[in-house]
Amino acid sequence: MKMQFPGMVTEAVADAVSGNWVDRFAPEWLKPYARLARWDRPIGWWLLMWPCWWSAALAAEAAGYMLPNIWHLVLFMIGAIAMRGAGCTYNDIVDRNYDGMVERTRSRPIPSGQVSTVQAVIFMILQALAGLVVLLQFNTYTIVLGFCSLVVVAIYPFMKRITYWPQSVLGLAFNWGALVGWSAVFGHLSWAPVALYAGGILWTIGYDTIYAHQDKEDDALIGVKSTARLFGGWTETAVSFLYIGATAFFVLAATLADAGPLAFLGLAVGAIHFIWQIIVLDIDDNDQCLKLFRSNRIYGWIVFTGFVVDGLIANF
Repeated sequence: MKMQFPGMVTEAVADAVSGNWVDRFAPEWLKPYARLARWDRPIGWWLLMWPCWWSAALAAEAAGYMLPNIWHLVLFMIGAIAMRGAGCTYNDIVDRNYDGMVERTRSRPIPSGQVSTVQAVIFMILQALAGLVVLLQFNTYTIVLGFCSLVVVAIYPFMKRITYWPQSVLGLAFNWGALVGWSAVFGHLSWAPVALYAGGILWTIGYDTIYAHQDKEDDALIGVKSTARLFGGWTETAVSFLYIGATAFFVLAATLADAGPLAFLGLAVGAIHFIWQIIVLDIDDNDQCLKLFRSNRIYGWIVFTGFVVDGLIANF
């Protein structure tokens, strides 16, 4: 089994943020594992966390609280980092042969030989256990609900082999927190988090379609499917409809949660951010596609701020 030792030089991943903390500060033995977990690319856990935080904020407002439960927000952040890392490690294990044939992913730790498959499996289990510890802090309903998400997570890496809509399965997995954030407060679900979940799925298909345009040529050569390949030159139109649908479901969720005007103002500002993405999108500019994909962290802040400020004022 291949091992990494202090002092060994490891290869940076092609699509990591320049000057990230992993490349600058992590010891050499930790770097390949940090890259497996995508600690050098935090946008993934932000996108996994936002539905949790949005739901927690809407639930707090519906329950008459001034602010969402801070402890829950901390747990959701830790859980998002752990489970995003476990999910990415699992994805890299499943896709290890495909990744070696794609320019952007061939430098990942497994195909580049920095980490063995066995080591990756062990690391995945450790991250999943950290996520389990977080999940066990919630009520029984939420624990069961959290476990149900594992079915979707397990099948996601295989979807790109059989459907042009793998982004829809990613949406099902990445937005599960829209359900969990609500159930953590109430111990059950209602239509508001379901609407939030539906909107999140459309949002994810939109931003991940933009992201997938970076790989469309390599994907076509090796037979990997995606909405980027499906939509092609119609991507701007398709993503526009996806973002319109996402905004409509988010408005419905806020309405069902009895949110006030500032929540809707936040969604309106978020819609402007969506419009900006569509206007400047160039599907043949890989750097810009990555930039626009990452900009959805800002969208998350916009929506969350609107929900929190509205709840703060409404319940002051």
